[in-house]
Amino acid sequence: MSGFLDVYSIIFLVLAVVILFKLRSVLGRRTGSERPPFDPYSQAPRQKGEGTQDTGEQGDTNDNVVSLPSRTEEDDEAGKTSLDRRLEKVAPAGSALNEALRAIISSDGSFDPRSFVEGAKSAYEMVVTAFAAGDRKTLKNLLSKEVYDGFVAAIADRESRKEAVAFTFVGIDKAEIVEATLKKSVAQVTVRFRSKIISATRNEDGAIIEGDPNQVVDVTDIWTFSRDVTQRDPNWKLVATETAD
Repeated sequence: MSGFLDVYSIIFLVLAVVILFKLRSVLGRRTGSERPPFDPYSQAPRQKGEGTQDTGEQGDTNDNVVSLPSRTEEDDEAGKTSLDRRLEKVAPAGSALNEALRAIISSDGSFDPRSFVEGAKSAYEMVVTAFAAGDRKTLKNLLSKEVYDGFVAAIADRESRKEAVAFTFVGIDKAEIVEATLKKSVAQVTVRFRSKIISATRNEDGAIIEGDPNQVVDVTDIWTFSRDVTQRDPNWKLVATETAD
């Protein structure tokens, strides 16, 4: 009885192998018409006549495809308008100052007039405070050689007379660009500062010889900053100072 079952088991096993071989020979055969594996991150080129007539123009894209907007002339015009608005906040349209700032921006895309003014205000406070304190190191990082030499000479003269300055920077009321130029690669921007300070100079004996330690004074300074726009160094140097009446 067990031998009978063994014979039938062998027969069924042979039949299964034969059937599997036949299926494999059919299913595993390529006919040349199979679709390639689906790749969700690629987009196959659209065939002519697929969902649209061949008019020589690109047909409508699939509804499931989101196209990124391309840059148009209107976008370029909007960019120009944005630049115009930025410049007109610091200089009237058509003015010499507006054109000069536009020239600087064309040579140095990172230049922004309003950001420049904020930086100039910080530099102004640092310079006047360092000058009063006789801080040569701070001044050297912010001034051109000519201006630095002039400031240091004034500090040395004050020190030779054993004078000391009691100085308090109150704040800046207004800072505005009043002039700008671009000569070759050198940009210069002039800023007028209206500030409030408290300053008093004492002699060797401690007597006040200039200023008033209890009085806030209004000061107007006109400073010119310069930078070679072709250099990697982004810092501007103070190249000229003037005190307005």
